[in-house]
Amino acid sequence: MTGASSSDATIRKAAFDWLSAQSELNNGVFSREQLLRGLEYAGEYIKLVGPKGIFKPRTMELPLSITTVADGPYDDSIGADDLLHYRYRGTNPNHPDNVGMRELMRTRKPLVYFHALMPGRYYALWPVYVVGDDPKALTFSVAVDDHNLACLTAGEPTSRIADDTETSIRRRYITATTRQRVHQAAFRERILEAYKEQCTLCRLRHRELLDAAHIIPDLEEGGEPVVANGLALCTLHHTAYDAFFLSIRPDYVIEIRRDVLEEVDGPVLKHALQGLHGKSIELPKRVVHRPDRERLEVRHQRFVEAGR
Repeated sequence: MTGASSSDATIRKAAFDWLSAQSELNNGVFSREQLLRGLEYAGEYIKLVGPKGIFKPRTMELPLSITTVADGPYDDSIGADDLLHYRYRGTNPNHPDNVGMRELMRTRKPLVYFHALMPGRYYALWPVYVVGDDPKALTFSVAVDDHNLACLTAGEPTSRIADDTETSIRRRYITATTRQRVHQAAFRERILEAYKEQCTLCRLRHRELLDAAHIIPDLEEGGEPVVANGLALCTLHHTAYDAFFLSIRPDYVIEIRRDVLEEVDGPVLKHALQGLHGKSIELPKRVVHRPDRERLEVRHQRFVEAGR
């Protein structure tokens, strides 16, 4: 391994480690500002994204990341073959960025895929591998692999794991299941934006403690991941909502289950639950984002039945 390629592999591994640590704090979602600042390495900061989709830091030989654009001109998506499809840089197959992607495929080196959930917010997937090249369609095929294998693949010029049938099956499965994770992350970001990053019940504003709760569960009819079927709730109130300790009526008033109201316990129960009874929730500013009254009615009837 040459000195340059050794540095490339070390930076790649450092980027994976940084992403792992940060993802523990932000559920795998990064702001563009975070990614542009990047990670500290050898006394300097290395960006993780650039102005174009395929990004190679100046200190590296090959691309480190690929990024989609929210509502962009390209259809970068998971196809019927359970692989991510990523457009070339421009229309010239021999553009240096496209050549770099092709070299990653040849040497089986991993990189990071930043999927835009909305403008300025990205969901990070790594390690991902370039596994196909279609010059006619100007598209690369990309597969997501297991985080736990990143340490095996980032520090070497080629993977120890052969691209055999078992590896291909594993990567296609992980890539396919990634779709649900990305959709959930996108739903959460849209909900938090609509509710100005605060719990609709208690106004808690710490993003790390906020969830996007479905009014109608996502596997049921009417459970589409749209803002009108969601509520921004802190972890405590999300759990209480799912367990039918509380409900939100179609008139946007909070109702606490009778037995919970009558229970005598400590200050958490008194202030975090009982004290909310009869109060109105904090609504999104845009009417189209407010909780759908029909969905609330369906959910409220389940709450009533659960309390009988």
